[in-house]
Amino acid sequence: MQNAIPISDNIFWVGVNDRQTDLFEGMWPLPRGVSYNSYLVAGEKVALMDTVKEGSMPIFLDRIANVLPNKLKIDYLVIHHLEPDHSGSIPHLKKLFPEMTIIGNQKTAEFVEHLFGITEGVQIVKEGDELDLGGKKLKFFMTPMVHWPETMMSYELESKTLFSGDAFGGFGTLDGSIFDDQLDISYYEDEILRYFSNIVGKYTGPVQKAIGKLSGIDIKTVCATHGPVWRSKPAEIIGLYDKWSKQETEPGIVIAYGSMYGNTANMMEAVAHGITDAGCSEIRVHDLSRSHLSYVIRDTWRYKGLILGSSTYDLGIFPPVDALVKLLQAKKLSNRTVGIFGSYGWSGGAVSGLRSFAETTKQNLIEPVVESRFTPGDDLLEQCRQLGYNVAKAVMQ
Repeated sequence: MQNAIPISDNIFWVGVNDRQTDLFEGMWPLPRGVSYNSYLVAGEKVALMDTVKEGSMPIFLDRIANVLPNKLKIDYLVIHHLEPDHSGSIPHLKKLFPEMTIIGNQKTAEFVEHLFGITEGVQIVKEGDELDLGGKKLKFFMTPMVHWPETMMSYELESKTLFSGDAFGGFGTLDGSIFDDQLDISYYEDEILRYFSNIVGKYTGPVQKAIGKLSGIDIKTVCATHGPVWRSKPAEIIGLYDKWSKQETEPGIVIAYGSMYGNTANMMEAVAHGITDAGCSEIRVHDLSRSHLSYVIRDTWRYKGLILGSSTYDLGIFPPVDALVKLLQAKKLSNRTVGIFGSYGWSGGAVSGLRSFAETTKQNLIEPVVESRFTPGDDLLEQCRQLGYNVAKAVMQ
């Protein structure tokens, strides 16, 4: 039997680790896997907090039975988020426990009907409503667009446990333990940031509103639907989400470039030398023909400086660079110190396209903007070095 893991008195983790799925949402690589966290709150009545991906049902049910060996009954299913990695098991649970009441908000009820055809046994809750389980009591907070319209959180008053849905979550399986004080959190932080920046980052305003709602609450444990359970330093994960959703950055520089025949790559090397000449050692270089965009987005979210380089392709930005630029625009990246360089052959277009991105998104554009026709000479390479130097000085101020 798969064991459930106690979190506090009569609250248990009954989730699963997924080491087989290669792409999250069909897009984002999962080299370290991902956890689907579900929790069971056992008062006089039993509430299950979210479910797991459909294919994980056998382990999931085993863990629930481990908590309820003598009375396998679930009275309530609280849905914080209906994306299928958390809701895929709902139809199976409804068949196993037909008397189970689904708890969610008005949008949850709409989505449950459209996703699974379930219209009966759904109880709608609103901001501040409470659910008394007998010995345990849940209070609900609406957090729309973190990162779907129906998302919400719940707070167990006695244990001061926050069930936060996707907020405060991250990529990565939980290896050996589920708790922050038993895991190497520094190992997880990059994947937490990659999760935030790619999945939640566009919705910084709603994240700030959600954090504001929690400001007056004593939170001893944060239980998200992905990633570690924060029982030792719950304020740390809330603080990271607060920082990232304000787009507060660290003094470092991302160079993201695309090169077809090496000319733009040579310019990139000169830019990088200029950065270190200025005394900045925090550099992350991404060849966009090879780096997955999710890692570039992560690094761009972390660091203040962004230098974009592109060869011209069909009178415009090289497609891998263009894909990044469009994604950064969609994610509403702001408040970055930006540099631009590029090359062209028979016709330009890449550099002007990158300049348009910087101006449209109101970034702090640093001169010189460097453009080479075919092979860059020593004078242009010196301008590239100066570009890197200027961006680094601006970032470190």
